[in-house]
Amino acid sequence: MLSLLLYLYAIVVCTLFLIVSALVLVVTWPFDKSRRAVHELSRVLVHLFFGVPPFWRFRVEGLEHVDRSRSYVIVLNHQAMTDIPALYRVPLNFRWVSKREVFRIPFFGQFLRLHGDICIDRGHASEAMEQLLRDGRLWISRGASVAIFPEGTRSKDGEIHRFKAGAFELARKAGVEILPVVLDGTTTLVKRNRLFNWRNTIRVKVLAPVPAGQVAATDTKELMAGVRERMVGALEAIRNENKVG
Repeated sequence: MLSLLLYLYAIVVCTLFLIVSALVLVVTWPFDKSRRAVHELSRVLVHLFFGVPPFWRFRVEGLEHVDRSRSYVIVLNHQAMTDIPALYRVPLNFRWVSKREVFRIPFFGQFLRLHGDICIDRGHASEAMEQLLRDGRLWISRGASVAIFPEGTRSKDGEIHRFKAGAFELARKAGVEILPVVLDGTTTLVKRNRLFNWRNTIRVKVLAPVPAGQVAATDTKELMAGVRERMVGALEAIRNENKVG
């Protein structure tokens, strides 16, 4: 019953914010090309949703690595749909890179369009890479960051698997830093029966960014391997801390 009430609450709040976000986009478009105002509304929406259940917890670490005046290519591990709202706890204005199927999900797809998120067709790899580089550089030039799941799809076992090159090529061509973010606890928020786990903790850990100069000077495969190794180590450390706790 409680899960049903929270789902209904989410539908009502999402509908309200969808309408407000559309109005804000129309009003702010002439002077807010990075769509920061729309993004900040989504951050408020995430806080409203996750703030209702009294025993849900968020632990956000590493915010000292975030410079809000900079644009980044954000790379993060992907375990569940909950990863997407979880990243809104990081105080950056960013655009998602997502497969076109996600844009067809009710509410979710409309929010992605309002945000200006980057829609790619994974079935056409070369065209997808071209669009990622073109649209990603456009948003970075406007002062936004770009968030990408470098694994390309959700991990079925919760581990961090092989990375694809798109995020790293974008960072290189745009001349920006790579900001690794590690998430844990997003898979346990919703049970297999679609009911909520009312005692859940999501951890968001921001790692030190890879400087733009290092991105430019490092071979892509070496860069991918190095970032992945750091993220795997951070995820393992988080899980070990959870066991002790």
